[in-house]
Formats: sequence, structure tokens, C-alpha cells
Amino acid sequence: MSRRAPIPILSYHQTDGAPPGRLPHRSFVLPPARFARQMRALRRLGWTGLSMRELEPYLRGERQGKVVGITLDDGYLNNLQHAMPVLRELGFTATSFVVSQRIGASNDWDAGKGIPGVPLMDAVQLRAWMDAGMEVGAHTRHHVDLLTCDEERAREEIAGSKQELEQLLGCEVRSFCFPYGRYREPHVEMARQAGFATATTSESERAAEGCDLLCLPRISVLRDSSLPMLLARVATGYEDWRRSLGRQARPLLRSWRAQPAP
Repeated sequence: MSRRAPIPILSYHQTDGAPPGRLPHRSFVLPPARFARQMRALRRLGWTGLSMRELEPYLRGERQGKVVGITLDDGYLNNLQHAMPVLRELGFTATSFVVSQRIGASNDWDAGKGIPGVPLMDAVQLRAWMDAGMEVGAHTRHHVDLLTCDEERAREEIAGSKQELEQLLGCEVRSFCFPYGRYREPHVEMARQAGFATATTSESERAAEGCDLLCLPRISVLRDSSLPMLLARVATGYEDWRRSLGRQARPLLRSWRAQPAP
């Protein structure tokens, strides 16, 4: 039986016009025209963009194909306005990871960083997203950093987000995303016990055969990501090589830092 090729999963946030030049996290806001160019380039090269739900059989090795996961974190309304029409035009699907206690509100978890509030999809808009063939996944209840939570709070944030979204939307929520991409091994087990089929992180490489589906890596697409580089990260081993090189370099860096000063 042939081994499957690594599967790239792309991570986006907002698809909107350019924010002020010095705004923190400006790199996470991708102009709609650039998002459209990226999606169309993938389509021209034979890739099919899939939500995490539809990507599952490929990740498990049950299906083969030239597929790429498309994910958008936080549930921004501008994704419904700008990303969804392009995805539908191309026959792609995508997953929006939603913060269950912030539906219809804004990204207030960013307020302390000087980032202005941006509208998030409400229940009606989430259903419109789903009616277009897209998926809603969970992103905790309050967009917490799980590394700062005790075990009880972390479990409540992970499992509670699934329960709240399923009750609101009347459908199974299978996909989870760790806020800020940060997690510990107990959080992976909490996601598994909550009943999620997949969970994604911010570890930057393609999903290799046999990897744990509850801590999947993703390729983060930022405002300054050029189209040729994005295609190289998707279609070649560049991202996997870069990640592997980083793993090899970390012990050497720790050893160098431990050396006494001359």
C-alpha cells in the first residue's frame, strides 16, 4: 500500500481591507483580493480546498487526492462576506473556528493588545455559512490561552464549546482549534474525550501520514505571504524541511545559551 503524501492545512484569520499601518496583528488581516488569488491559484494547479470535516477521510488514509485544508479562525463576519463567495465559486469548503460565548459579538480577547473590535458572525450568519456548504468548528468558549488555565477550566472551555455550538446550530461539531495554537498533551486528551474528530494547532508543517488527528499542524497564511512562497509551502516539502530544521536546531541553541560567558 502506497504512503499518502503530506496534507497541507492552511490557517487564515480575517479577510478584509488593510487596517492602519502600525496596528498590532495587522499581518493576520488578508485583503479579499489576495485571498481570492490564492484560492484560484490552488484550483488552477489542481488542488481542492476542503473543510476539516471533509478532510478527515484523507487524513485517515481512506481517500487519496490533491487536497488542502482551509481553516479560518475566530468566526469573523468578514469571512462570510469576502471568503465564502470565493470558496463557493471554486467548489471549495472551509472551516470557521468559532468562540461559542462570543457569537454575534467581537474579538474582545484582543482588546488589551490595542486591536480594535471586529464583528463576529451571529447565529443567523453561522447558519448561512453552513448552508453554503461550510463547516463550523469550535475554538473554546472564550478564546482562552489554555496554557494559563487549570485542568477544570481547560476542560470546560474545550468540551463546553462543542456542547454550546451543537445546541445552537443543531448539528454535530467535529473540529476543534486550540486558541493561539498553544496546548499541552492533556489538552489533546481533553479534545479527544470531548468527542472531537480533529484538532488543529499553529505548528507549521504539513500533516504527515500517521500523525495524531487531535494535534494537527497548519500553515499560517499572513498578509506578507507571497503567492509563490505559499504554493511552495503547500506543494513541496519546504515547510516540512523548515520545521525539521527548527527541531534539530533547538537542542544546539539551548546548549549554546547554557555556555558560560567568556
